[in-house]
Amino acid sequence: MKASMASDRSIAIPPGGSAANPNGGRVAPGSTIGILGGGQLGRMTALAAAQLGYRSHIFCPDDDAPASQVTPLTTRAGYDDEAALTRFAQSVDVITFEFENIPAGAVRVTGAIKPVRPGLKALETSQDRVAEKRFFEREGIATAPWRPVMDFPALAPALAQIGRPALIKTVRMGYDGKGQARLKDESADLSAAWRSVGGKPCILEGMVDFEREISVIVARGVDGATRCYEPVENRHKDGILDTTTVPAPISAPLAREAEAMAIRAAQALDLVGLLAVEMFVTRDGRILASEMAPRPHNSGHWTMDAANTSQFEQLVRAICGLPLGDPSRFADAVMTNLIGDDIAQWPALITEPNTHLHLYGKTEARPGRKMAHVNRIKR
Repeated sequence: MKASMASDRSIAIPPGGSAANPNGGRVAPGSTIGILGGGQLGRMTALAAAQLGYRSHIFCPDDDAPASQVTPLTTRAGYDDEAALTRFAQSVDVITFEFENIPAGAVRVTGAIKPVRPGLKALETSQDRVAEKRFFEREGIATAPWRPVMDFPALAPALAQIGRPALIKTVRMGYDGKGQARLKDESADLSAAWRSVGGKPCILEGMVDFEREISVIVARGVDGATRCYEPVENRHKDGILDTTTVPAPISAPLAREAEAMAIRAAQALDLVGLLAVEMFVTRDGRILASEMAPRPHNSGHWTMDAANTSQFEQLVRAICGLPLGDPSRFADAVMTNLIGDDIAQWPALITEPNTHLHLYGKTEARPGRKMAHVNRIKR
């Protein structure tokens, strides 16, 4: 384990505060933010935290993780290592996570010692597709038709209700197109599709005749204040986000409806931090929620170069109890992911005018692996 502990210092606790939650929720610059997860989202969060005067301490099981490259404070241990998690939590002032597949047990252990923001409710809801869909239903947020499919015998009856084409998606751990199979027509082999997703509990989701895919990122502070980034349009390739374009080509009323949907979800989760909600805009003008993530999101990377406050700075502000920043856009932008061998384009991209290249420090380019992104700015 490579770890440095936050320096000891006395903290004056004002009325309404506590030892674990000083200043009634505010964590002052000079404090240490603990980040569960060592990927590129943690890396960019740590860089934004440093700009505001915070240290970051990374907890992850991986050697030379992207986030660990930008801070000297790293605990390398498994998410099931309660002793390491305890030491980590004791060394920081507030904790967040950079992807939603962090085991809930790690959040329970650390959350008993220091505030974890967002928190267990947001984490557990977003990492289980059945819980997520039922959450949307309870909050009156429309989705595509769906059914839980906990075993193979349940697939055919669910398909009879939903109809084809449809998608089966694993309940847990699926992302970037992984853990999914498409059932296009009557010729689709159900047993082959079930095997392709590992024979695990799934949901069956009806495919939507949509005009475009959009997403909204909302920040919610300790005081309950919310600020939204405007909706963006997302286009995928092989199940992985390829480009994000801002502004999304939708009407102002639809944009307001999408933002209101994201705010409603964040408030219902009592979330402190960021929530990204992916949505479909149907051809008949409806908005349907697809899924959500309580963390910085790939579709928010444009904010690093075209918004007054990046999504990563906004996360730091939210979890540390600072006033939320201005999320407004000052330029149009297109974000493009560099996946796998796309990273070979970097020498040309770094010379391209009005283009900002963000490399993640990953040494091995594998198919489907996000290596970097580039923001092209249109002023």
